[in-house]
Amino acid sequence: MHEHLTLEACVESLEEAILAEKKGAERIELCSRLDLDGLTPDRKLIKQVINHLRIPVKVMIRSRPGDFIYTADELSIMKDEIQFCKQAGAQGVVFGILDKTHNLNLDQIQLLAELASPLEVTIHKVIDLTPDPTTSLTELMPLRNITAVLTSGGAATAMEGKETIKKMLQASKGKINIVAAGKITNKNLAEIHQLIRAHEYHGRRIVGQLI
Repeated sequence: MHEHLTLEACVESLEEAILAEKKGAERIELCSRLDLDGLTPDRKLIKQVINHLRIPVKVMIRSRPGDFIYTADELSIMKDEIQFCKQAGAQGVVFGILDKTHNLNLDQIQLLAELASPLEVTIHKVIDLTPDPTTSLTELMPLRNITAVLTSGGAATAMEGKETIKKMLQASKGKINIVAAGKITNKNLAEIHQLIRAHEYHGRRIVGQLI
């Protein structure tokens, strides 16, 4: 019997979301501007996708491109977007915040995570920009309401970061879901899974081409 893997498709339109569900995705990460590594999508699109799909939808909360060090005004915008996602019926939100030393800003992350409750909270690949993603994961673990971390192990692809992803899976002790990402497609998923043995995988083409 095959073990069960959760496949999360990263999409930026209603059409892609519907097709991803048809092709077997079990969860959607909804973004805009994937060319800029993902920004918060339009509120109308958030509602449309949540209302059209039967599978859970997580929404990217990122108010602007560039770095992940945010001003008080930018954090206020992120709070508003999180509140909207709660009201719209999202399953979760996806965000990440760094401090000036490029470590995770744990205080600000905890603040947004508590605001998001009872939604699930995923810390996105900002963790890969920290000096040591595994250490950053252990720092996240005591925080409340952090349910998942998206990572390619600090590398450009999951294949290149596989050893770090495996360390993170071990360090997580099952308390935080490690969602492996980084150029994972329906074509290379089986090979990557043999090497990493994660339970959740994320990608633009995780269930194949969507456009």
